[in-house]
Amino acid sequence: MYANNFPKKRYNHTLKFLKTYINTEESILDLGVENPLSEILKTEGFDVCNTKGEDLDFSTSLLESKPSDVTTAFEIFEHLVSPFTVLKSIQSKKLVASVPLRLWFATAYRSKTDPRDRHFHEFEDWQFDWLLEKAGWKIIATEKWTNPTKKIGIRPFLRWFTPRYYIVYAERI
Repeated sequence: MYANNFPKKRYNHTLKFLKTYINTEESILDLGVENPLSEILKTEGFDVCNTKGEDLDFSTSLLESKPSDVTTAFEIFEHLVSPFTVLKSIQSKKLVASVPLRLWFATAYRSKTDPRDRHFHEFEDWQFDWLLEKAGWKIIATEKWTNPTKKIGIRPFLRWFTPRYYIVYAERI
């Protein structure tokens, strides 16, 4: 569906899931800077406004000052020290969020070149569900998918059938 230099499978799953629960008339505040996925959403007719890279661990005032029907967070919460605070501060009535799942055969992700690109959390699905529920969200739908690679080895083999991504549609209680 999209250029080969993008994480095609993840973007396609995310777009399909979003289209199932969110319509293009609803405004979206996407947590995170503009990126290829937010550009794809715009070309698909979604009204998307991105944050500018603010550190949401220090201030959630942006979430209160940018009204939207839906908040999206695609692979954002694992980078935050306190995702609970952010989830409580979201003003939208709807949330679509995805996280990479904790894999029993791999350590948490940490970029060797970018000290900001690290995972503080890698969730199991039940942990992310619990976090959402504690923050006042009712989970309506979830989905998981794998992330196979073309590398050789035990870990790459396990990625063919072990889910790596988890996406949730939730509504404010």
